[in-house]
Amino acid sequence: MITYAVYTDLGNREVNEDSVRVFEDGGRYCFVLCDGLGGHGLGDVASSIATEHICDSLRVAENLENFGGRALDSAQEMLLEEQVTRHATSKMKTTAVILAIDEKNAYITYIGDSRAYCFRRNKVKFRTLDHSIPQMLVIAGEIKETAIRHHPDRNIVLRALGVEWEEPMYEALEGVSLRKCQAFLLCSDGFWELIEEREMCELLKKSRTVEEWLDSMAAVVKENGRGMEMDNNSAIAIWC
Repeated sequence: MITYAVYTDLGNREVNEDSVRVFEDGGRYCFVLCDGLGGHGLGDVASSIATEHICDSLRVAENLENFGGRALDSAQEMLLEEQVTRHATSKMKTTAVILAIDEKNAYITYIGDSRAYCFRRNKVKFRTLDHSIPQMLVIAGEIKETAIRHHPDRNIVLRALGVEWEEPMYEALEGVSLRKCQAFLLCSDGFWELIEEREMCELLKKSRTVEEWLDSMAAVVKENGRGMEMDNNSAIAIWC
């Protein structure tokens, strides 16, 4: 049985460039979170278009194993066409993270620094690796994982939809059996920057429902962001 909860918050910004959506079709689920890029540009439009298009793609998907990649390829084409129509070349960009679930497996596809976490036994089983400068520095061994949240270049995204590419820049992870997963969390950088993995796990262990888990995490994000110029922050929590 799949249960889920959705959260999005404006933060201290004038426009919410985050978009979240859940779509179910015949027992299959598509969870999508996009974080638009561009500040005062058209990031909110880009994230909205991509989120809606990706979810709608589930209707015609024969299987979910390669669904995420096909959906992002299609969303990329749509965004580039919309940029031309609106005379907004390179101004409509967005990150994207997709969790597609069928009866047995979960499939994660992503681009940018919006994350997907997988939990098992109240611990982080794995998370996606950001397409960002701090993440590259971690991989190179130049900084520690804990330094990502406070790195001066943490908001520089190296890959996104809406940017011309010669070959796809997203990553599609291998499917994971639902029997090996307790929960998933999709979240924008405005969310994960203000809550540590340790807190996610502690709150997961204490929560009785997925709604309680997401509400408690959102409360930590708001408390830790108090007095700061908070970014949009959004998340989708899923229990298997």
